[in-house]
Amino acid sequence: MSRTDQPAPATIARLSQTSRAWWQGRGFLLFVAFCAVAPLLIPAVPPLVDLPGHIGRYRILVEAGQAPLARHWAVHWSLIGNLGVDLLVVGLHPWLDVEPAARLIVTLIPLATVMAMLWAAREAHGRLPAGAALALPLAYAYPFQLGFVNFCLAQAMAIAGLALWLRLAKTRPTFCRVLVFAPIALVIWLCHSFGWAMLGVFVFGAEWQLGRMAGLSPLRSALRAALFCVPMALPLIAMAASDDPMVGETGDWLNGVGKAQWIASILRERWRVWDVSGVILMACVLWTAVRSRRLGFAPLLGVPALLGLGAFLILPRLFQGGSYVDMRMLPASVALALLAIRVKPGERTIARRLAIMATGFLIARTVVTTIAFLFYAQGQVAVLRALPALPIGGGVLVLVDEPSSRQWSQPRFTHIAGIAIARRRVFQNEQWSLPGQQPIRPLHSGAAPFESDPSQLVYPRNGEFRTTDFDDAVARFDRCTYGSVWTIGFPAGRAQAADLRLVWHDGRSAVYRLRHGAHAACR
Repeated sequence: MSRTDQPAPATIARLSQTSRAWWQGRGFLLFVAFCAVAPLLIPAVPPLVDLPGHIGRYRILVEAGQAPLARHWAVHWSLIGNLGVDLLVVGLHPWLDVEPAARLIVTLIPLATVMAMLWAAREAHGRLPAGAALALPLAYAYPFQLGFVNFCLAQAMAIAGLALWLRLAKTRPTFCRVLVFAPIALVIWLCHSFGWAMLGVFVFGAEWQLGRMAGLSPLRSALRAALFCVPMALPLIAMAASDDPMVGETGDWLNGVGKAQWIASILRERWRVWDVSGVILMACVLWTAVRSRRLGFAPLLGVPALLGLGAFLILPRLFQGGSYVDMRMLPASVALALLAIRVKPGERTIARRLAIMATGFLIARTVVTTIAFLFYAQGQVAVLRALPALPIGGGVLVLVDEPSSRQWSQPRFTHIAGIAIARRRVFQNEQWSLPGQQPIRPLHSGAAPFESDPSQLVYPRNGEFRTTDFDDAVARFDRCTYGSVWTIGFPAGRAQAADLRLVWHDGRSAVYRLRHGAHAACR
């Protein structure tokens, strides 16, 4: 095949003849790199909702076959599209224990995301656009706040994949990017299947635009883009051959109210007014770029962004047991839309003002995110003071007072008990156990229905979710599996059972143990 003829926009040629602006220099690059990692430098455990649960799973994986965890969980490695950080932590374990390894990797994920965004912007514009910094806080968007670390790693790789696709389109024959992206797609799928789907959407959009720039009709360009993306379907073979396929609920399609909430929650962190104000600012800048004659969009990023936003609108909330599928597409798509904004030639004042505003926004978001993470980390450290009261290697029923999702600021205790697995090697009911999504399975069948997530969550009685009733769990839990109960967010003494005694408590947690002889019937 011949090289793809991609005519460079005239603006790129003009920019190449002028000196670089301050937002295009190495100093600015180092500054945004620091902003990407700054919020995670102080907390010992990054205070993300799901991350403590992931850390617990990492401990199970690195000590597979070793007591006491081998008595509690079986590890079954297979081709699963959800292993990104798991494999990295296992690989680092000879040099770093699971907690420092997880902290290192998770700290690098926003950095990788920011660098991928800037790379994609540079490939599309020729240089970094003036407003690029406006998109960078989306590295800490809601999926990252929720601790979807495998997905966020795959998302960073998908954006970098888009940048690489654009680079190869300019510098290499067509067959190079087609062949190279077959293994790249498989690696991204192994990190997380939704990141692989995102890569396909973005690359298809970029290739469609490349075809249009080469003079093809919209239909022929779409057919060519689809043909070029076929090698990236290699993970479908892995999924078909897997002996642990994904199964679970699929539903909640076209929920307009829910999607409006996801839009408002793109930057959801701790303070509603501040977070929603940031979303409004980004929306205003995008709308201004649409309406203004002084601004425009680079279609090599704009088209993938539009396709990503379309996928967000079409996708359901649940897919084969995976949650928040539609929401995951939104931040990266909005980021590409912001990165696509370009200032037309000759508008130096507009470019400078846009760069100052975008950089100020990045600084403000970084400072507030750092403060919010310190607050969340402080709360989690307080809860973890209960760990010495938990029996090493024993069974612990965990019950968490989980607020309604309508409460903007969450205490982030949902999976905090995962740290008990990492540090005390306990068995507890907080770990996920979804076929095709995790390589571990609990071995205590008698603990059902309180053997895995979400049985640890006790929502308000009038809340939108109902999983576990506190008093029912205390009365019915399997005394042969669990010798202790750890309540988080409930007052001391809340667990009322004749065979339980309170052994430790503070203002946030309480630990109870079965009285002597309670296990006698299990022998």
